[in-house]
Amino acid sequence: MSEAPTPAEGTSRLNTGVAHNARVWNYWIGGKDNYEVDHRVGDHVASMFPLIRDIARADREFLRRAVRFLAEERGVRQFLDIGTGLPTADNTHEIAQRIAPDSRIVYVDNDPIVLMHARTLLTGTAQGVTDYVDADVHDPDTILERAAGTLDLTRPVAVMMLGILNFVLDTDKARDIARRVMAAVPSGSFLVLTHPTDDAELGGEGQIPAMKFWNENATPPITARRRDEVASFFDGLELIEPGLVACSAWRADLHAPVVVPQFGAVAVKP
Repeated sequence: MSEAPTPAEGTSRLNTGVAHNARVWNYWIGGKDNYEVDHRVGDHVASMFPLIRDIARADREFLRRAVRFLAEERGVRQFLDIGTGLPTADNTHEIAQRIAPDSRIVYVDNDPIVLMHARTLLTGTAQGVTDYVDADVHDPDTILERAAGTLDLTRPVAVMMLGILNFVLDTDKARDIARRVMAAVPSGSFLVLTHPTDDAELGGEGQIPAMKFWNENATPPITARRRDEVASFFDGLELIEPGLVACSAWRADLHAPVVVPQFGAVAVKP
């Protein structure tokens, strides 16, 4: 396992004067790692688009279901979680290692406040391994190089990209990032992805003004994408049932979930 980053490294890059996605997201799901500026922007976005808090919770529940599915039903023992976000209850390593204590997890983020809390993410089972890579999603080669210090990239890996490619504003670039990462892992690996949409089928048109406000008042800028654009991130992969759906509906319990304008899917590399 690589040397854990120190809180001082994160503090030196921390800007508490501008709302930041990781902190606002943390605020929406009831976390404590956020500041007044995050509350103001988060509350304003929620006033414009009340579903945003449901989206945040649904995305987190999707992560829990997807990791359980992969660890229990598909026997996955390696997870590369890109765009980790702030630690909360039931992080990827906690879910996976409850099922298989020997699971190995690498978290990737470049947010300074996530870096400050990275030590929390590095607590796992004695049998398994957790590691943290301070890197940007725009630089997949660095991510893969550093992740290879902990993960065996000749064996199947579940690549987690939950709510991260929406911060790569150019769709061709986002598609290339997904392609390059999946090209580096073997057959039997999985891509787990969520992404906001402005498609009317999921009620996504309502979040367009809220995203515009976000991009003018917070960082990093974000974009929504249509179904066909999100589907293109899975090119060359085989979608697992039920396919590309609202993340709240992906293998959800029998009771009808709130439909949120956030796509979610899991696909396997043949």
